[in-house]
This record gives sequence, structure tokens and C-alpha cells, in this order.
Amino acid sequence: MKRLVIASLIATTLLGAHAESFIDQARVRGADPQYENISVPRNECSSHWVADSYRVDRERQYGGAIVGGLAGGIIGHQVGKGSGKDAATALGAVVGAIAGDRLENRERAEHYDRHERAPREVKRCRTVYDTQTRITGYRVTYEYRGQHYSTFMRENPGHSLALRVSVEPIER
Repeated sequence: MKRLVIASLIATTLLGAHAESFIDQARVRGADPQYENISVPRNECSSHWVADSYRVDRERQYGGAIVGGLAGGIIGHQVGKGSGKDAATALGAVVGAIAGDRLENRERAEHYDRHERAPREVKRCRTVYDTQTRITGYRVTYEYRGQHYSTFMRENPGHSLALRVSVEPIER
């Protein structure tokens, strides 16, 4: 029972010390918008048409020149007579080496000439930052009972501003 009485006294004391408040209206003198600059990223892309060719480089082969030179030398030696036999052998070796080299490496030259790709589209993108200005709120100046005040608000309050006024006695 004593506890109930003590709790009631404490609750009454707290309620008595509580400040009284009410809602009143203040006249708005000005509402100046407050701005901030922000960077907004965006992608900027461009397309280009590229016609590129490529070459398949195979290593040069020398087997055809060797075999062709030997075969040409043998044939030249068979064709030539007397002292012209040496000249026919040498000429046959040279012509055979050239023919053998061309036969062996003809595919190498064809790869370079034939491998051309059809034009293709290449897309390149990069990030670009645009600066935009946006309103973050309003610096509001208002008058209440002859005093001037200022505050920051997210939205423009219009011509009047609702205020919560608290009244609390000062103890001496």
C-alpha cells in the first residue's frame, strides 16, 4: 500500500513539472531555396566500323627449295653435254630450287591475301559525369511575437508556419 501511495505522488509531481505546449502560427518573411551541385554519372557510347585483316604467318619452309634444287640439278646434268653440262646442272639447280620454294611456300602467301574479315562494329563506352543543381530545402525566416527566427526546412511552408510553443515556469 505504501508503494502505491509513493508511486502516485511521484507521478503527480512529474505531471506538474511537465511543460505546457500549444500550437500557434508565425508569419513567414522569406523562404530562400538552398541548392547543391551533384555529379550524376552516365555512360556515353560511340560505335565505329572496323574492317581489319589478319595474316597467318607460317614459318618459311626450305625443304621444297632443297628438293627442287636437287631435282633440277639432276635433270640439268642429264640434259647438258660436254662443257655445258656444268652450266646446265647449275641452271637446273637454281630453277629447281626456285620452283620448289614457290610450291612449298605458296600457301603462306595465300593466307596473307585471303584472310580479311568482314567489317564489324566496335562499341566503346566511357563514364561521363554531368553536374546537376537541385534544391535541398529552404532557409525560412519567420516572425513570431515581434522576434525574428530562421530555420531550415525541406519544403516551402507558404505564408505561415505552424509552431509548437512550450511554456515552462522558471524556478528561482
